[in-house]
Amino acid sequence: MSEQAQQVFQQLCKAVETDQIKLPTLPEVALKIRKAVERDNQSATDIAELISQDSSLSARLLQLANSPLYRARTEIDNLQMAVTRLGSRIVKNLVVMLAIKQAFKTRNKAIEERFRTLWQTSVDVAAACRVLAKEQTELDTEQAMLAGLIHNIGSLPIIELADRHPDLFAGEKNINDISLEIQGPLGKKILSFWNFPQPLIDVVSQWNNFNRENKENIDYVDIVQAALLHTQHAPDEVSENWSQITAINKLGLDPSIHNFDESVQNQLQQTRVSLMQI
Repeated sequence: MSEQAQQVFQQLCKAVETDQIKLPTLPEVALKIRKAVERDNQSATDIAELISQDSSLSARLLQLANSPLYRARTEIDNLQMAVTRLGSRIVKNLVVMLAIKQAFKTRNKAIEERFRTLWQTSVDVAAACRVLAKEQTELDTEQAMLAGLIHNIGSLPIIELADRHPDLFAGEKNINDISLEIQGPLGKKILSFWNFPQPLIDVVSQWNNFNRENKENIDYVDIVQAALLHTQHAPDEVSENWSQITAINKLGLDPSIHNFDESVQNQLQQTRVSLMQI
């Protein structure tokens, strides 16, 4: 980490400790639903009742359940049907995704556009993650989509700090460069605060480490890195020779093909539209 990035990171940690900047939080109902599903002894009725505690979340979940993403044969018109039809674990991930969208919203007009751009990137990457994970039996497609949505969440407090203390930075490029250096540790703090599982914490701390040597099984970092490459959101310094990238090789992808075919592009667009509507 460069000296300037270290200085910004220390300033951010101090701002968080003194409540000048707050880390993004998940709504209480989302946390309750996660815990309920993990206990494995909650019925669809129990989980639906928890979701109903947040009317906005309930409405957006039903909208997403009826989107082209899940291709419901008949309309899902109540929460219990959504939990029964989709399954509690998918619903849990969807609730968390819906809640995370709130972290990308701000009342600060000066940084609103930055947050919106960051969310668009998250959606693009999440859509590609979902498509790529379908070909990997070891990984869950909904978890992969969630990994894509949260991979860059460490950028949010950096953007807020840049608005409050522009003297710490020197122009747009410098903000982006420093963000790449320190958003991993910040994202790790946020997801640890949310009690997220380690595979997703690894995503926020490792997604921009394209030189990592991981000889173990395919993981969600690999999926996110491949999605970043295929959506042209990878950092500029990443090699254009994809045969040298561990994630591409581990996923068994052709390093000479840098674009998805037409049928996959249609799937991507459907996912993007569904996620952008939440």
